[in-house]
Amino acid sequence: MNVITRLSEAGDFGALAELNNRLWNDDTSPAPIHWDGAEEYAQYHTPGSEIVAVCDGQLCGYVSLKTPTKLESNKHVAELAIGVDSRFRGIGAGRLLLNAAYDWAKQNGKRKLSLRVLSTNTSAIAFYEKCGFLVQGRLIEEFYLNGRYVDDIFMYKMIDE
Repeated sequence: MNVITRLSEAGDFGALAELNNRLWNDDTSPAPIHWDGAEEYAQYHTPGSEIVAVCDGQLCGYVSLKTPTKLESNKHVAELAIGVDSRFRGIGAGRLLLNAAYDWAKQNGKRKLSLRVLSTNTSAIAFYEKCGFLVQGRLIEEFYLNGRYVDDIFMYKMIDE
C-alpha cells in the first residue's frame, strides 16, 4: 500500500470530520468528538494546520499541529493529536505522520513535540514510546470514563538541533 503525507487542504475537511467521528470515543478521548461535516470542521481548522496521511488515494490518518497556548514563551512547543483509521493501522501511516510532524516542527523553529494520551490507551502509549516519546507527567485519575478513573499522560519528544 502506498502512503504519502502532506499538509491538509480544505477539501480534506469532510474526510477528517468523518475520521474524527470514528476515532474519538470514551476509550481514546476524555469526551467523544463529533463534527457535523466539513463546514463545521472548517470553523475550527485551517488548511495546513494538520498533516494528513493518504493511503492509495484515501485519507487514512492525520496529525494536528498547534501551539499549546497563545503565550510567546510557549511558541517553541508543538502540541500534537494523531489519529489513524483502524482499517489502515499497521502499514506505517502513524510513524510517517509523526516523522512528518517532527520535520514540520524542526522547519518551523519548534524545540519540542508534546501530546496527551489516556493511560488506558496502552497501544498508543507503546507506539509513542517506539517513536521516541517519553513520559513527562501524569495527571492521576483526571477523567472518569466507562466506570473507572483514568490518568491523563503527557508525553514529549525534543527536536534535535
